[in-house]
Amino acid sequence: MSLDQSLGDQHLEQPSAPAAGRRHGLALAGIVILGLAAIVGGVYGAAHMPAVSHGAVQMSAAGSDASARPRAQQQPIACEKLPNVPGKSITTLLVSFPPNAFTPRHRHPGSVTAYVLKGTLRSQLNDGPVGTFGPGGTWFEPPGTIHSMVENPSPTEPAEIMAIFVADSDCGALTIFDD
Repeated sequence: MSLDQSLGDQHLEQPSAPAAGRRHGLALAGIVILGLAAIVGGVYGAAHMPAVSHGAVQMSAAGSDASARPRAQQQPIACEKLPNVPGKSITTLLVSFPPNAFTPRHRHPGSVTAYVLKGTLRSQLNDGPVGTFGPGGTWFEPPGTIHSMVENPSPTEPAEIMAIFVADSDCGALTIFDD
């Protein structure tokens, strides 16, 4: 369950200053816990996953529907080898979604935690339900998960996430599209 789901629709309200501080603290604690889960899942799950070749880093696959809408922009923040987890690194990206942006079906070579910084995003993992995430909302993608889609449904407001990946130490491409 994501922190967003456990808080219900509270992230859409304007909380008082103490409530906002508690919510921020809970969100930060959730990120730390999900990051640790990503590290453990990446280390132990990698032994059971088939090798995945890294595709080109892009946020939109070719095709008329995908190319008709704006695409998300990735800005790498950091990539560091994990000294206590040989062969793995942690990579942090800032991903900006312009109004009406859409990213089609893709997957990642490792574990991913996404944290919504601003705006609203709709996201679907595998064939599960489509979730709606506002600021402070999170989702986690174990290795091999199909990210069916992610979109910014707003025609006027941008959205932004911080994505934290635990993957192989080459700090290479992190998004693989299913053509």
